[in-house]
Amino acid sequence: MSALAALFEKTRSENRAALIGYLPAGFPSKEECIMGIQAMVNGGVDAVEIGFPYSDPVMDGPVIQAAADLALSNGTGASDVFDIVEATVKMGVPTVVMTYWNPIERYGVTKFAAELARRGGSGVITPDLTIEESASWQQASTAAGTDRIYVVAPSTTEKRLPLVTAQCSGFIYAASLMGVTGTRTSVSGNARELVARIRETSSTPVAVGLGVSNKEQAHEVASYADGVIVGSAFIRQLQESSSIHEGLEKVEALARSLSEGVRR
Repeated sequence: MSALAALFEKTRSENRAALIGYLPAGFPSKEECIMGIQAMVNGGVDAVEIGFPYSDPVMDGPVIQAAADLALSNGTGASDVFDIVEATVKMGVPTVVMTYWNPIERYGVTKFAAELARRGGSGVITPDLTIEESASWQQASTAAGTDRIYVVAPSTTEKRLPLVTAQCSGFIYAASLMGVTGTRTSVSGNARELVARIRETSSTPVAVGLGVSNKEQAHEVASYADGVIVGSAFIRQLQESSSIHEGLEKVEALARSLSEGVRR
């Protein structure tokens, strides 16, 4: 059983959703990124997504883009991503990488999957990789024993949905709306419907991302999804703080509040 499968089995036994936190590798710096992840874990995050900073994102909103730009200006690369994965795994939480396809292809598909597994990573979210173009990734990830997590959206057709969900393991990433990442005043009403549609095709856990930023929204999503993904809200705590110490305190406080939301 993979670390992600074990996590969702645990949270289901506790009648709650898993809280999944996201930070880009190398933001605000490599060392401070690890500190930020530790603050999230201290506050109650159950699993962590580490973003591979990329110069041409299609799914990331302005908050994550700004953080990724800073990470790239710091020289963050694949070795740093894997170092942060390893550090996060040592904190005792399942750890996945969220990356566009180009960095995997440049690094080497088989090599990327093997190195992630060697560092203890659980899987990879590939937002811009279609199942039709992922034969090499399916082969490499299966050989390495890492979970494949594809993204489905409200626009995913009834014909296509089961084809995509059948290729997912660990969890299925449900994008709650058509758009980019970012905090919002409310969670899209499409999210509940999308989760219901996914569950008609697959028994794999479903985690909802895009838009969750507070306890109330986390509680709402946790009422119908297996996982709640939060990224931009954590990043903003660091971006808007006058010091890393203040930012880490805010990250931990937000994680604690969101954790209460998924458990309420």
